[in-house]
Amino acid sequence: MTTNQPDPRSWTVRLRTRLARTVPAGQLLPDRQPAYVRSWIYVFGVASLAAFVYVIASGLVLSLKGSAWWHTSSAGHFVNSTHLWSVELFFMFMVIHLWGKFFMAAWRGRRALTWITGAVAFIGSVGTAFTGYLSQSNFDSQWTAGQAKDGLNAVGIGSVFNVLNTGQMLLWHVMLLPLVLGVLIVLHIVLVRRHGVVPPFDAIPPDRDHAEVTGPPGADDALSPEPVAPVLR
Repeated sequence: MTTNQPDPRSWTVRLRTRLARTVPAGQLLPDRQPAYVRSWIYVFGVASLAAFVYVIASGLVLSLKGSAWWHTSSAGHFVNSTHLWSVELFFMFMVIHLWGKFFMAAWRGRRALTWITGAVAFIGSVGTAFTGYLSQSNFDSQWTAGQAKDGLNAVGIGSVFNVLNTGQMLLWHVMLLPLVLGVLIVLHIVLVRRHGVVPPFDAIPPDRDHAEVTGPPGADDALSPEPVAPVLR
């Protein structure tokens, strides 16, 4: 074996090969999209991602400054308020995106895992938001914790974690749940880039059968009907 040839036993070569198979060349950051992507229904996924990025950024600032900062400082109050409203926007955009893709049957074209990761990410974001009640550090947060404790005990999962444990819930909110949610979102984006955005029902020519649209087994990069749709630069 010459030195110019990569060693197939190397883990970096195997990882590079795996990544190349996961996202086809030119699909990770494409510079062209089908013309139907200009529809507003496709915008809410990107808007959800933008809101999530700001939620993480503002949450990092709040974590660095500590809980007393956003109660005693006007700057801290501003960052805390924008953190709250970015969460509100995140949920609004995500719900619209979720329902829009549901009515578009976004699991078409072997995109079932893409749909599943998006739905699970939404459920995980609900749990992440609910653990944020502790950031209030007042009687409202205590009342919320008490109500959550009764609800979780009623369904039999109160023994798994104690919502009255402030340290545990706060660490879940700032570390564990955002990490899980971030992994799900990254996986969702990778799957979108792998299979392409789901086309509207009327974007598939009626004279093409299902086999031509989805492509042969293993040809995941042929799932998007981009060659037959006008291209938006």
